[in-house]
Amino acid sequence: MTPVTRRWWLLASLGAPVLKGLVAPALKLRLEGEDLRLAAPHFKFLTGKPLERLQDGAAVAFLAQFSLAAGSNGVAMRRAVDRFVVSYDLWEEKFSITRTGQNRTDRRTVSHLTMAAAEAWCLSSLALDTAGLAADNPFWIRLELRAEDPRDQAAVVGEPGINLTRLIEVFSNPARAQQARWEAEVGPVRLAELPRVARSG
Repeated sequence: MTPVTRRWWLLASLGAPVLKGLVAPALKLRLEGEDLRLAAPHFKFLTGKPLERLQDGAAVAFLAQFSLAAGSNGVAMRRAVDRFVVSYDLWEEKFSITRTGQNRTDRRTVSHLTMAAAEAWCLSSLALDTAGLAADNPFWIRLELRAEDPRDQAAVVGEPGINLTRLIEVFSNPARAQQARWEAEVGPVRLAELPRVARSG
């Protein structure tokens, strides 16, 4: 994939002012059938205050949104959202993750992961449906992660799983001042130019 123009952002807030920096490549995209998936080896979120909390024995929840729009910072035409609860084993120095999902069948747990593998697993779990989208149209792809604010948990998490409407509402509002968050955006991207791989699973 060689779009004419690419812009990359990485925004991180670790209880400090938001930092902006150029990273390349930030997002690696592929199509599995009609699902758009990503990898982001330089997208590090198990850092700063969330990592400190994990190393102190607390579990930390992260909210994720993977979206597609017609322009940079535009209104999302398609989106995938999810919630991941991460914990850390001090003795083994490994991470465990539970993906909340929309219902019980979506719920998954993995364990004994290195930091890099834990970050990669969360991102690889996100899938964006591209059915019906024109393959030659330019799109902008955006990834957003936030450490969950306890004030949002009751609205976002229900008995069967996450409340998609409430989770989308969380991302429609600016992150709170001390809330750790990370963002990356790439475009223009044309679906016809992306590598296609066999559907996993």
